[in-house]
Amino acid sequence: MANYYTDHPEIEFHLDHPLMKRIVELKERNYADAATHDEAPINYEDAIENYKRMLDITGDVAANIIAANAEAVDLEGPHLENGRMLYASKTIENFEATRQAGLWGVSMPRRYNGLNLPNTVFSMASEMIAAADGGFQNLWSLQSCIDTLYEFGSEEQRKKYIPRIAAGETMSMDLTEPDAGSDLQRVMLKATQDADGTWRLNGVKRFITNGDSDLHLVLARSEEGTGDGRGLSMFIYDKRDGGVDVRHIENKLGIHGSPTCELVYKNAKCELVGDRKLGLIKYVMALMNGARLGIAAQSVGVSQEAYNEALAYARERAQFGKKIITFPAVYDMLSRMKAKLDAGRSLLYMTARYVDLYKALDDISRERKLTPEERQEMKKYNRLADAFTPVAKGMNSEYVNQNTYDAISVHGGSGFIMEYKAQRLYRDARIFSIYEGTTQLQVVAAARYITNGTYLAIMKELLGETVSEAMKPLQACIAHMVALYEEALTKVNGSEGQDEKDFLARRLYDMTAEIIMSLLIIADASKAPELFADSANVYVRMAEEHVIGKAAYIQAFRAEDLAAFEAEKVAEEAG
Repeated sequence: MANYYTDHPEIEFHLDHPLMKRIVELKERNYADAATHDEAPINYEDAIENYKRMLDITGDVAANIIAANAEAVDLEGPHLENGRMLYASKTIENFEATRQAGLWGVSMPRRYNGLNLPNTVFSMASEMIAAADGGFQNLWSLQSCIDTLYEFGSEEQRKKYIPRIAAGETMSMDLTEPDAGSDLQRVMLKATQDADGTWRLNGVKRFITNGDSDLHLVLARSEEGTGDGRGLSMFIYDKRDGGVDVRHIENKLGIHGSPTCELVYKNAKCELVGDRKLGLIKYVMALMNGARLGIAAQSVGVSQEAYNEALAYARERAQFGKKIITFPAVYDMLSRMKAKLDAGRSLLYMTARYVDLYKALDDISRERKLTPEERQEMKKYNRLADAFTPVAKGMNSEYVNQNTYDAISVHGGSGFIMEYKAQRLYRDARIFSIYEGTTQLQVVAAARYITNGTYLAIMKELLGETVSEAMKPLQACIAHMVALYEEALTKVNGSEGQDEKDFLARRLYDMTAEIIMSLLIIADASKAPELFADSANVYVRMAEEHVIGKAAYIQAFRAEDLAAFEAEKVAEEAG
């Protein structure tokens, strides 16, 4: 029987990382829960075995229930009846299967009936569920919204809401509005208080994933007369209280099982989460970073499935008396797909580990005062998590678009036929580089870490690590790429015009990501050559090709070229 965990040993490989010991140590608080919870681990080895058991269960459910239902869900989609969203029938089966398997509330402490799993393990489960059905992964992974309430809500709210998510109730984050997409400072959904202090919401939200969920985290304008982010607060709305109707379900290109709703709030009762005025400035930023890590996992999962489909087809399809997998053009395409998949996965789990370390220390800081060493550790991993998240989301979402495109190409004309899975994966993947911040916005988020040399320092540190003899030629190749990158960065930082820096930012971003992933994949290949040596060779040479080209472009670029282009555009608009 298929299992999306045991069938892909590359996933388990990422559990065996030196940082995992520190993550488990922090998450388990010296294994204190073992005294009160039978399922809690008693030591590090026990914790890792617990993670593996959970992932094995997830892999089974993903492969044999969710994947089996995916085609039917894609064809049926959700329905709108009397202001309510109804899931596709097979989506309901998926929910029931994941609830019975205990796959809810996974990141929450056991005192709230959660599983107390690290983000790294949650991301692994998320990857597998996405491989089975990217649309259902959206619904299932939104349970991570409860992390924001756990971090910033009151203890009363934690006790009230977290056990409901652990029992399998659903969540959504209601941010976007018709006039506020990426620019969330323009949110105008109104939050007002009754005489008794009860908060009420009025207005419209649009493009809300899983918009008729049980619990909603809502960004709303609480400060009358304001027009920017300082007037926004975060609220939690409980569907049981009523006051919100679904006006429309979007008819989308892909992820059909994931309903995208337009919501109308009519005097809907809600509760303030945390402090007023910090909704966008603090809470949404935390919420979005979690969502971006989830999309990186979603992207890796769908990339894996696209590669699986392309590889299986290439092994079976014969042309001119040969299996097409023997054709150099097809083999090259498949090897690049696998290299992007493996390098992207390595970036995903390195990012998740940094998030785990920062979040665990932040959580402990609410229980006791951190030592000076712990404060430094938290600061370090907060910075790394913040730097790596936009790269992990941006690059993996771009790679899944490339890999699903190539999967159709491997299938040839059959890939354009609806009976083959490749077309659905392609349609599903297209949104990944758009929602929760387009790739262009990920470039903006990463830009300060590019220009201030943070990524360059990371590259140099990783270059200093020992690799296997087989990987040393690739390490030398990467060292050359880093030198070209540093020269390009020096030139861009020396530019006087901000427009020039902004214009070249995407090329620096791509170079940054490809060099870091090159360094990560050769480290993986040094430890497990049987899994990653081929991908390391392909990925580093591919990255070299790209980095040399981008470095040459940046060195040849002249500010007057951009000025001439802008003048030409102004003339066109005027004319």
